[in-house]
Formats: sequence, C-alpha cells, structure tokens
Amino acid sequence: MKRIVILSGAGMSAESGVKTFRDQDGLWRNHRIEEVASPIAWHNNRELVLEFYNIRRKQLYEVDPNHGHLALTKLEEHFHVDIITQNVDDLHERAGSKNILHLHGELKKVRSSVDENLVYTLDGWELKEGDLCEKGSQLRPHIVWFGEAVPNIEPAVHLVQQADIVVVIGTSMVVYPAAGLINYSPSHAQKYLVDPNTQIGQSDVEVYQEKAGTGVPKLVEKLIKESTD
Repeated sequence: MKRIVILSGAGMSAESGVKTFRDQDGLWRNHRIEEVASPIAWHNNRELVLEFYNIRRKQLYEVDPNHGHLALTKLEEHFHVDIITQNVDDLHERAGSKNILHLHGELKKVRSSVDENLVYTLDGWELKEGDLCEKGSQLRPHIVWFGEAVPNIEPAVHLVQQADIVVVIGTSMVVYPAAGLINYSPSHAQKYLVDPNTQIGQSDVEVYQEKAGTGVPKLVEKLIKESTD
C-alpha cells in the first residue's frame, strides 16, 4: 500500500471559518500575534494570553470540517495516510482522519508550565488563572509559541522520507515548515499542491490553484482512480 503524506496549513481550515490572523493584519485587539503567542507574553501578561486562546478555543467549537477535510478521509481506504498539520485545530480528527501529527500543538489541549510531558485535554473551551497541573503549576496552552522549539519536526521529516506521494494543502511551498519538509521527500515521490494563492513554478509539482474545499476533493478523486486502474 502506497504512503501519502499530507502537509496542511491555514488554508485547509479557513473555509471552515477558522480565523487566520496572519491572513488579516496580524493583529488581535491591537496586539501583534507575537505579543500574545510567546513565552515572554506568558510571563508578562498571562491574563491576555489566556483570553486570546480561550476566544480561539471557543470559536473552534462553533465550526465544522469542510469538504477538504472530509475528502482526505477517503484516501485511507486505498493508501496509508499521514497528515502533518501546522494547524492547532482538531478538524482533521473530527473529519475522521486517523494519523495526524500536529507541528504547532493542539488548541483543545493544555499542559503543565513546569513539565511539558504533562498534557491534558481541556474540558470545555476556557482555561483560567488558577487551573493547575498535578505538580501545582499553572496550566498553559499546548501550543508551540514563537521562539520555542518544534518538537514534532523530526517525526515529520521521518514520515516525509517514507512518502510515495506528498500533498501540500493551504500553505505556500516557499514558507517554513512546508518548504523544508517537502525537500525530504524521496526522488520518486509524486508532489501536489492545493492552494489558490500559490506562485510555485516547480516542474515536479502538480498544482491545483484552488481552495481546499474544491481542490482537495478533485485531487482525492484523481489519486483514488489512479490507484484502482
């Protein structure tokens, strides 16, 4: 069974209504995103950081997977599929995809601020000051902040190295980490890109210059047809 690796970015979830601050003005209530998504922000204004993620988390409960998310699940009937996502939402999981690696953390999870191995699924959308881990420290969002290492980058590289097919969705192939990861794909791997704003000119990449909700179902249909011919 061939192995497909999906690299998904913000454009994957945008059609579900997940706000992408980078696609707007990079501001939230006149704060740059770096000012509410960094260890320094957590140290200087914990209340602001908690509010930012509570609002994002609450919104996540109000959206659903789109046609792109749902189409990807059909691939699992014909391929071994791994999804590497830059997104912190759980829309791939809710659509039914099974093997998902989150590069930048998960919005519905929280972790200890003194032991990164103590990770919990939050009950509901609100994380409050005074919510503590079992070691007595404040719980923080389970998110990779600006300035922090990306612990899942090495497992992601390993998955891409084994791929027969690599599909990039909703993110530019000239922006890290997608650009860096696709360079690890084997020479024989087929490469596809689904993104309406791409300027890619690589000859070995087949481009669907469409949004995820329309481009992904088309690509999935093509891949399944080729696998059964």
